Formats: sequence, structure tokens, C-alpha cells
Amino acid sequence: MASVKKSITLAIIYIFNCFPIKKNKIFMFSYYGSQYGCNPKYISDYISQNSPKNKFDVVWAFNDPESRINMTSFRKVKIMSLRYFYELSTSKIVITNFRTTDLYVKRRNQFYIQTWHSSLRLKQIEKDAESLLPSDYVQMAKNDSLKCDLLLSGCKYSTEIFKRAFWYDGEIFEHGTPRNDVLFQNNLSRKGEIFEKLNVPYSSKVILYAPTFRKDNNLEVYNLDFSKISKKLKGKFGGEWIVLVKLHPHLISKSSQLIYEENVLDVTDYDDIQELLTISDVLITDYSSLMFDYSLTRRPCFLYVPDVKEYISQDRNLYFDLMELPFISATSNRDLINKIENFHYEEYKNGLNEFSKRIGSFEDGRACEYLLRRIDKICFSEKRSEHYEAV
Repeated sequence: MASVKKSITLAIIYIFNCFPIKKNKIFMFSYYGSQYGCNPKYISDYISQNSPKNKFDVVWAFNDPESRINMTSFRKVKIMSLRYFYELSTSKIVITNFRTTDLYVKRRNQFYIQTWHSSLRLKQIEKDAESLLPSDYVQMAKNDSLKCDLLLSGCKYSTEIFKRAFWYDGEIFEHGTPRNDVLFQNNLSRKGEIFEKLNVPYSSKVILYAPTFRKDNNLEVYNLDFSKISKKLKGKFGGEWIVLVKLHPHLISKSSQLIYEENVLDVTDYDDIQELLTISDVLITDYSSLMFDYSLTRRPCFLYVPDVKEYISQDRNLYFDLMELPFISATSNRDLINKIENFHYEEYKNGLNEFSKRIGSFEDGRACEYLLRRIDKICFSEKRSEHYEAV
């Protein structure tokens, strides 16, 4: 039955691929339509705010487009609907942050921009972790890289990873990460709106706890003592602290199983992690690439890694030894509280500066600006993309 459905879908795509491509149409989706976030969101917002009205026709694909009622700067379609395939097939530019499936049959004159979903990563990815990845994902990733025309990079270190591990030999756009532009801004009005959405007092100091997932979905590794940590941070830095807990999307159905104390909010279903980073005074994570994004704020970041030995042996190898990183690692609640007590900002800041030089960061808060210039040329100057021709 599944094979019949796929054959029918491919036939529909073939028909729509005969329609003219609209040179100003940009098709976007993030994490397969599950959210309005990550790099595609910030590119979309920048286009809306910095391009003449109606210059670009931006179309977003969502699993549930009706839930996005307040979004008027672009058109919406439902993932896998007939309209979805028509819009995708007739768009000049396609932008996403994850791998596309074989139900995106790229056309010769389309231009596919792969933004990926991190500026740098701790866990090994793609070909570097091929033996740990499902074979069907590996094949999908290889096919996706063949379609790709432009791959965004946040730093020189990421560029080298992409060259080695992404099954891609095309152009790498070394101008930073669009979703990180917001971390260079100090927009008090925007911060106020985020606090309001969370129903949190604007005067609050914020701890964001945002760990990644484990293969076995084990929740025991997230056993932070939020009460003691909040008290220690209050004693160290002053203020009244609240904790925002954002688990990985894979764990959204399990987040309610954690024990939440007073002044601890579960924000796992909050679409935009970058907004949470902008209002956070301290980040606690583990092996998540968020640490590299957050470093741009120069605010304290702690890594809570009670299972570091097991994680490395059972899940993924890492690109960096944790001791090489400028972030403070702790393997227990007591260890974390001691590290907070002994935190020295100047020492931490110097470590961030040295690490930024080491990785060759391209981040300067203007990634969206640079990319929009490129998009403008693609849509209105360049004749066609020669990198890939669909069979």
C-alpha cells in the first residue's frame, strides 16, 4: 500500500514539475513542518522586514498550518497536500534545515539552500558517524546532498566538517548562521514579548536547561536539583531566578514525566529555542550544539554531563574533548553547584575568545543580510543552477 501511495505521489510531482517555476517564490520548512523556527524562520523574517512588499512570494509548509493563524507575512500549506507539492515544484528557491526526502524531486532551474540546524556541533554527524546511522537515513542524506546548491557554515571548523562528512562538494556559504543574528541584538521590546508569551515576570533571571536526547530516552540523566542551583545562582549573581526546561523534540511526549518544582517551567513545546537563548542569563546543557550558539551572548554556560563515559561509548563520538571547550563541565549536582560558586567571568570570557579564534567563527550578526543579497541574485540575476539536474 505504501509503495502504491509513493508511486502516485511521484506521478503528481512529475506533473507539477512541468509547470513553470516562479522566479520570486521561496519555499521553506523547518524540521519537516513541525515548527516555525531555526534558520528558515530568521531568513523568512528578514526577507519580510527588508524586502519591498510582494518582491518575494514566501511559502511555508507546516504539519498543522491552521495553528499558525498570526503569521501573515507568508503563505502556508499543509505538508504532503496537493498544494504542498505544487508550491514546492514551482518555487525558485527551496530552504530547509534538515534533509529532504525523495519526495522532493529537484528541478534543473531550482536552487536548494541547505541551512542545517547548528552553527557547530559537539556530536559527530553524517559520514563521520555513518556506522551509527540507519542505512536508509544515510542514503537519504547522500541523495539530499546531490540536490544541494548552497550549504551555510557558521565557522571554518564547520566548513571542514561539511567538506569531509556531508557527501557534498558544492559551494559552502561562509557568512554565519541566520538564527544566530538575533543573539547579537539587544532588542528589549522583543525580549518583553518573549517574557509575556511565557507568562514570566520581566524582572526574572532565567536559567535555560536544554539538554539533548539519549538513544534509550532515559530521563534519569536530567536529574538536576533546580532548587539548589537557583539558590546558588541567586547567591552568586543576585536576582530572583526561574528555570525553563526545554527537552529535545524527541522527548516532547515525555517532558511531563520530569518533576518540576516551584519556578520551573516546561517549555519543551516552545517552537523557537533561539528566543529562549536571548532571554537566558545562564544556559545549562550537555552535548547539544546550543552551547556554541549561546557562546555568542558571552553569558555563562555549564555542561551537566553525569553520563559522559556512557554517552561517548554508546551514542556518538565527539568532535571536541569536553576539557577543550570553554564551557564549565560538571558530572553531578554537587559538582555543578561548586562550579557555579567558583565561576570567574573574566577567565570564562578569555576562554570563549580563544575558542572563537580556534574555530574561525564567521558569526557577526549579519548572516541573513548576506544571504538575502545572494537570494536576490539567484532569483533575478542568475539564469539557472547548474549544480544538479534531476533524472
